[in-house]
Amino acid sequence: MTAVDNSPRTVVNSYTAGKLPRWMPGVTLAIALLVSLGAFWLMSMADGGEFNWILATIVGAVLFVAANWFIARLVEGGRQAVNRLVTSLVIAAFVLALIPLVWLTLTVVVNGTPTLMNGTFLTSSMRNVVGAGGGALHAIVGTLLITGLAAVISIPVGLMTAVYLVEYGTGKMARAITFLVDVMTGIPSIVAGLATYALFALFFGEGVRMGFAGSVALSILMIPVVVRSSEEIMRLVPNELREASYALGVPKWRTITKVVLPTSVAGITTGVMLSIARVIGETAPLLIVAGFTASMNYNPFSERMMSLPVFVYTQYVSPGTDAQAYFDRAWAGALTLILIVALLNAIARIVSHYFSPKLGR
Repeated sequence: MTAVDNSPRTVVNSYTAGKLPRWMPGVTLAIALLVSLGAFWLMSMADGGEFNWILATIVGAVLFVAANWFIARLVEGGRQAVNRLVTSLVIAAFVLALIPLVWLTLTVVVNGTPTLMNGTFLTSSMRNVVGAGGGALHAIVGTLLITGLAAVISIPVGLMTAVYLVEYGTGKMARAITFLVDVMTGIPSIVAGLATYALFALFFGEGVRMGFAGSVALSILMIPVVVRSSEEIMRLVPNELREASYALGVPKWRTITKVVLPTSVAGITTGVMLSIARVIGETAPLLIVAGFTASMNYNPFSERMMSLPVFVYTQYVSPGTDAQAYFDRAWAGALTLILIVALLNAIARIVSHYFSPKLGR
């Protein structure tokens, strides 16, 4: 009589055998970074030196690439190991690319937060302040006014230019506009400031300084970014949507306003926000045409107007007797500028989410 083997059998899937799990690269990366950071921290504690987290991150990325390839070689074979190696190099490049961003953010936050939170930085100007104290309220107001006027000038001009290039432009005129937009994209900001100053000097005389002139200078830098981003987004709208609208007898201008623009509103909004982020930190053109002042100025069409980039620049290059107070205000101004850009990008994401076409509409 033959005995029956009732012991449980292990089922092996031939398609997953000899294959690493999907979470393995992430775990390997985390372990490599922890090992590298821990080793560098212990060495810094042993010799009393400074903990170099940047070098530790680089070494951790290299360890990750080597470990991921070695593990894949043992488990999956040479062919998959090469694939894992290339994937590891991409991930390591991403980690290395994050180092400047993380370092910059941490440095600005650490150095700027104490002054930003002191209670007077966001509520007062630098009028009659020669040492500690004071704030950047006049620079924040100036930045919002100058950049807002630049957006009012640039967005309609750039958007209508993009509409012309996509929907109407053919022949030499369209090619000429495209060429000029490409040239404007590479114009240095100082050239835009000098050109704007020369233009306003013709009407108001030499030595003219006003916030509106700064807005015009920034619009020269914003317009090509708005044009190129909006043009590329509108070209992605399927021609079938336009043809369906024309088949219903809808005129072209209404097709553009009711079909093309609503379909591409999310991408256009992102492009506009990128153009604003591109110019909100410009210093050279505003230093030339808007100037700098220590007092509040709510009128962009009269007198000098301070902006946050110029505020940071003047605080850093022209410290008074209490130099540390000026440097602290410069760091706080830089942090405020970063927060404004982050807020604008958050608003752009919200607008894109709620106004972009939804599936099933």
